[in-house]
Amino acid sequence: MIRALRAQRVLRAVRVLPLLLLPLLLVSCGTEEAGAGAGAGGTADTGTDTAGADKGTGSSADAADPAELAARAGALGIAPEFVYVTEAPGFAVAQQSVGVFGGDGFHAAYFSKKTHAQFELFVDRGTLTAENCAKTQVGQGSAESVACERDGDAWYRKAGGQHEYALPRDGHVIRLVGDANRLDRAVLREAAEATHHPDAAELTSLLPPAPEGTATEPVERGDLPPVGDGAPNNEVGASG
Repeated sequence: MIRALRAQRVLRAVRVLPLLLLPLLLVSCGTEEAGAGAGAGGTADTGTDTAGADKGTGSSADAADPAELAARAGALGIAPEFVYVTEAPGFAVAQQSVGVFGGDGFHAAYFSKKTHAQFELFVDRGTLTAENCAKTQVGQGSAESVACERDGDAWYRKAGGQHEYALPRDGHVIRLVGDANRLDRAVLREAAEATHHPDAAELTSLLPPAPEGTATEPVERGDLPPVGDGAPNNEVGASG
């Protein structure tokens, strides 16, 4: 009788054990985050930094494929070497702002949901030196005089209610511009230091895919005569 009772208790314990372990298994499976690193400076849905703070200093993220970058940027008229992203705590890129600037430059705006502050990133051809710094407009320009201050390899510039950090590069300048009354200089400086070309994940979320079947050579028309100047024959009779 005693042996039978012991056997029943063991059997009950074996049946209950999987039920006790089930919550632990569910908790363990639910800790992995989806979509990590899939944005440039964070996503517009969260307004937080998710891209990592070491892009310019040996990040382990996979570099964007040069051909893919060229195709996506070229479809928008942007020179691929001008495509940059950055990070700033609490700021996310507004994807609707991403596009061409000037001839083949690049533009993107970053927005903070918490403070409603924003700054814009511009990349365009040219250079910035001590000689032309005060003569070059800040942001989209103003009638105010420009004050220039060297800060490392960048220029801190201010005119009227706008200020910016400008980083001269080989043949182009990266500029980060914001409202001087709503955006701290330290935020701009941090964003300037974090600028880098996008990695594979950032490129995917930053620029739309290139259209399929984009023509790379002139399309051959089938209605042109094989001789002459190639124009259709539009001659009319004597009656007009």
